[in-house]
Amino acid sequence: MRAPSPAGTTAAPLMTEREVSIIGGMMVMLGPVSLSLYTPALPTLVEVFGASIATVKLTLTVFFFGFAVSQLVCGPLSDAYGRRPVALGFFGIYLSGALVAMLAPTIGWLVAGRILQGIGAAAGIALSRALVRDQYTGQASARVMNLIGTILAIGPAVSPTIGGLLLGTFGWHSVFVAMTVFGLSLMLVLVLRVPETNRTPDRRLAAPRAVARSYRRLLSNRSFMRAALTAGCALGGIYTLAAAVPFLLIDRVGLSPTGFGLAMMMQTGAFMLGTLIVRPLLNRYKAQQLILPGLLLVLTGAAIMAVGTHVVGLSTLSVMLPISFWACGCALLLPGCTTNALAGFGSIAGAASALTGFVQIGSGFVGTSLSALLPSPLIAMTMLVPVMAVAALVVHLALAPRRTDEPAPVEVEPQAPDIELAADPLGLVGAAGDEIEAGTYRHAS
Repeated sequence: MRAPSPAGTTAAPLMTEREVSIIGGMMVMLGPVSLSLYTPALPTLVEVFGASIATVKLTLTVFFFGFAVSQLVCGPLSDAYGRRPVALGFFGIYLSGALVAMLAPTIGWLVAGRILQGIGAAAGIALSRALVRDQYTGQASARVMNLIGTILAIGPAVSPTIGGLLLGTFGWHSVFVAMTVFGLSLMLVLVLRVPETNRTPDRRLAAPRAVARSYRRLLSNRSFMRAALTAGCALGGIYTLAAAVPFLLIDRVGLSPTGFGLAMMMQTGAFMLGTLIVRPLLNRYKAQQLILPGLLLVLTGAAIMAVGTHVVGLSTLSVMLPISFWACGCALLLPGCTTNALAGFGSIAGAASALTGFVQIGSGFVGTSLSALLPSPLIAMTMLVPVMAVAALVVHLALAPRRTDEPAPVEVEPQAPDIELAADPLGLVGAAGDEIEAGTYRHAS
């Protein structure tokens, strides 16, 4: 019998694990940092531009819209023409948006700049996943994605605080100066350190019919839709809260922008706590078995969110405690959801990753759009966001596989250990879960 190839790689990687981890982490951070660095400035922008709260919220809504739709394009384009040129092109769009927003004389120009930023930032998440998937699978992929997850956790954790400090010291323009510097740094790193990792680009995949065929295959797959929609509703709630919480904590509770940034660290701390809980559990349970417990934590947060402020009044704790439950639940459910969503789609990895991101960010777009129509941010938090938690549970239960839908099990040795490698706090976005287990079993036997 032919000796198996080493677990963890598909072909000789073009980049080291550390290089992929650090650069992939920078790419993934672009979108979340552009969101969390900006949110402390929302109440200030209402005063600066003399606009309504709903109009300023629109700057978040269009960011989500551009981000979501753009992922549907950049994923297949990277499958067809390569990761590197597509990444550079989209990050160039992001930079132009940052400059437009920084120099915006009116709220209309700010909206235009934010939608350009959303379009460009989408390449960060979609292409970083494919960047890892091109070079690593198995345990190597798990190591890479674990470090990327750690890097990603740091960025949104400190960004609200940094945004508050910049806002208080230099004014709102400085927030976009920081985004511009980060975008330029990322493009420089890509030019100097990232080779083309797509070894088999196929331009036919960019043809409209081919793109539609790829997405039709994904949208008709029950397992993909269940995983993508469950994670999408859960994460969409977090994104919707981003448009409401600044007004609640700064305008209603009375926190400073810097205090708001510090309060938001409760959300990130809860997420990181969830990742610490997940890692030992993955030694005993499959990642998919943690989805329902994660949803129960999300629902707990939703229940507290719906009634907490009515019982104890509006305060930092009554706002951030339920959000912390929600964030911790996301840490539990994301590994299994992302593994299920990307499993079995290696030939269209860019499209699968892009559609997964589209559903997640698209949920944020829908949530923030509806939030802007409601009379107050408090109503959005206590009524709209809890509905999204219920929707996540309903989708997870309603799309559960029927016996006739269950795929044939992977043939492995009966004594093969039940090894689950989904250790990444944001999901195994670098490789499909089925392929990881199969490769690990072969290696073990």
